Amino acid sequence: MTHHPPSALLAAALAIAERGWAVFPLRPGDKRPALHGETACPRIGDCAGFHRKWEDRSTVDPARIRRAWADIPFNVGVATGPSGLVVIDLDMPKTKNKSNSSADTPCGVTTFKALCERTGNAVPATYRTRTASGGQHLYFTAPPGVRLTNSAGRLGKLIDTRAWGGYVVAGGSTTPTGRYTVIDPTPPALLPEWLYARLTTRQSSRALTAVPSSSKSSRYATAAFRAEIATVQAAQEGERDTTLLSAARALGRFVAWGDLPLNVVTEALQAAGEYAGLSSRQCRSTVRSGLNWSIARNQQRRTA
Repeated sequence: MTHHPPSALLAAALAIAERGWAVFPLRPGDKRPALHGETACPRIGDCAGFHRKWEDRSTVDPARIRRAWADIPFNVGVATGPSGLVVIDLDMPKTKNKSNSSADTPCGVTTFKALCERTGNAVPATYRTRTASGGQHLYFTAPPGVRLTNSAGRLGKLIDTRAWGGYVVAGGSTTPTGRYTVIDPTPPALLPEWLYARLTTRQSSRALTAVPSSSKSSRYATAAFRAEIATVQAAQEGERDTTLLSAARALGRFVAWGDLPLNVVTEALQAAGEYAGLSSRQCRSTVRSGLNWSIARNQQRRTA
């Protein structure tokens, strides 16, 4: 496919940075970061002393942006956390083949409108882009003093959010499926309180109250439970699935020993994984795999 010239994408990156939003280069015609990974890090320049990921290397500095986009038509990524943004990603249904039509499956835009109607709220007027697949990104300013992370499906099917640990493809970028375009340049509104409340509801917190704590072993199990759930919730991109699997394996032994209820552990791990940014389906698969593996291997309690 034909990419936009570097000058057009450079102009887009500079315009976004003028809004105070931190940008970084994505591969030409792609949604993936163009920056090197940790295994290929030269430990020089921006990474002198330690590897810095794309979120740390995002910038609003015009000089750095001009150097990065001078010769190569990089797409433009917006690092939502450093930009003080929460972006709601309203996705389109995906089909594996033409015979599996998605015509009857509501898209993220439709689901979000229904959510607004159901809760008695208007669809917020805010900065909005159309994605290459036909979905939409709604940009909001994060509440002051709040550090939200990514979520998947917390607001509804085909609705994800991007905040700390996440990024979105900016308007002006192009992929094989189409172009990202700004459809409403309205300055981003503050994230509505009702959306914030839904994004910060943690099922795992409720689950904690159901964990038994009467015996020495269950008190230890409760402490392990809290620690593992907190670790999953704080997992960074690229480490979330393995962190969730490790937590499921660690807590599965307490289920096998009767210290923790299976339904409580399953619900809490599922909620923590989604809170970290994994999809609901991926969480279910990973949690099931980790718990089954651990329970099968810990039918008898090991003593120290």
